[in-house]
Amino acid sequence: MAKYGKWVGLGLGWALGGPIGGLLGLVFGSMYDGMQSGIYEYKGPNPYGSQGGTTTRPGDFAASLIVLSAAVMKADDKVLKSELDYVKRFFRQQFGEKLAVDNMLVLRELLKHDINVVEVSQQIKMYMDHPSRLQLLHYLFGISMADGHVHAKEVATISQISQYLGISMADFNSIKAMFYKDINAAYQVLEITPDANAEEVKKAYRRMAVKYHPDKVQHLGEEFQKAAKEKFQKVQAAYEQIKKERGIN
Repeated sequence: MAKYGKWVGLGLGWALGGPIGGLLGLVFGSMYDGMQSGIYEYKGPNPYGSQGGTTTRPGDFAASLIVLSAAVMKADDKVLKSELDYVKRFFRQQFGEKLAVDNMLVLRELLKHDINVVEVSQQIKMYMDHPSRLQLLHYLFGISMADGHVHAKEVATISQISQYLGISMADFNSIKAMFYKDINAAYQVLEITPDANAEEVKKAYRRMAVKYHPDKVQHLGEEFQKAAKEKFQKVQAAYEQIKKERGIN
């Protein structure tokens, strides 16, 4: 029980209540009998009450990430080793080998349960700040690309998650374009159309550079800034590509 207590001890914040708390409670209950003791029973305020805030802690992000990871991985009715490896690698980089192993045990148990994507996403929207939600969406697209193949059902699930996370279609398409390349991908990353003039391109880059700057998720901890920097670099790469293609100085 102790090792799972360490995972909980990472800090689940508001995730100990509401749909996420209920789902994790079911998972932990399946993993060990100690759950019946009530040691992890949620006794705080109503997670949908007025006590909630929009400050996202690393544990809140981790709890959301692990639940939505399971939802995306289950979307195409098969869980691939490449997807599991992607998640494990991410958690190993962020939390170390020990917590990565513990988190993977939680994920494997979550994969056995139905996940109400709408309710979970709505809870996350209520308690997670916008930059963290964008980072979460970026991570989920990474899972969908782990095997190098785009599955329509996974994209549809991520699209549904994005909608209920309160992420705009422009932001969704921008992040999607960072993973799924087509002729207009660079423009989609900057949330503009190919007919934008040079000044509009420059303004779009400045706007997106602010939106996706790694400092926006600094409150999640230094370890999460690596993924944020990758997203920021994709914005820069899209801008450089457009400048090169159009001869913009």
